[in-house]
Amino acid sequence: MSIKKTKPITSSQRFKVINTFKEITKKNPEKTLSRGKKKTGGRNSSGRITIRYLGGGHKKKYRIIDYKRNKFGIPAIIKHIEYDPNRSCFIYLLFYIDGEKRYIPSINGLNIGNKILSDKKTTPELGNAMYIMNIPLGTIISCVELIPGKGAILARSAGSYAQLIAKSKRFATIKLPSGEKRMVLSTCMATIGSIYNSDHKLEMDGKAGRKRWLGRKPRTRGVAMNPIDHPMGGGEGKSSGGHPRNRNGIPSNGFKTRNKKKITNKYIIKK
Repeated sequence: MSIKKTKPITSSQRFKVINTFKEITKKNPEKTLSRGKKKTGGRNSSGRITIRYLGGGHKKKYRIIDYKRNKFGIPAIIKHIEYDPNRSCFIYLLFYIDGEKRYIPSINGLNIGNKILSDKKTTPELGNAMYIMNIPLGTIISCVELIPGKGAILARSAGSYAQLIAKSKRFATIKLPSGEKRMVLSTCMATIGSIYNSDHKLEMDGKAGRKRWLGRKPRTRGVAMNPIDHPMGGGEGKSSGGHPRNRNGIPSNGFKTRNKKKITNKYIIKK
């Protein structure tokens, strides 16, 4: 990925760092793999706002991404690299030799024309997907399943990856982007390689209007509200507001929100 820093001709361009999108080869999405996406504006079926600071934004189409990679034994060729407004990474348009087309998240190191394969056991090359039990130890993986056949859940965003650090007969241990180490069933699928577009974290909007294009309204600070509206509101003058917390009173820094009785806690080795 390549990013560019704009010249400070205007105040909105002074801190602007954006993607150049040089890798994109196809502008419009594949019709058979896209559908319309309705906007709610943060409102429920009664028309009342249930999610604040959400609304507007540019019209989007949803691209159907193949996170299951369940087309076993049939090679596919990467035909195009496309932009997807619904996620931080780019996507590949695959042409299978039997004529089917599918989208997958872009993998770092792959280019147009490369062949990839998905199977229970195949060669551990970039872009190939297989059972975790058949992946060599120490391999960088992404798009990892938690439940066999349900589709990838972990390490799907731009630049993210996990690492396979141990295997047993039934479970495999992986290290996630957060540093957490957890056990996953060996029959779960994973893709070899890390997700492309790792420089996404370096991008800066530069102006408030770019947030509005994404459908995000200006957010009111809690300390600027009244005590009835927010736990951090009120006070004479500009008071600090106390310990940072959300409007429900839950602390935001260092407070653990995961349920201690959650049944999957036994699979987490290191938090």
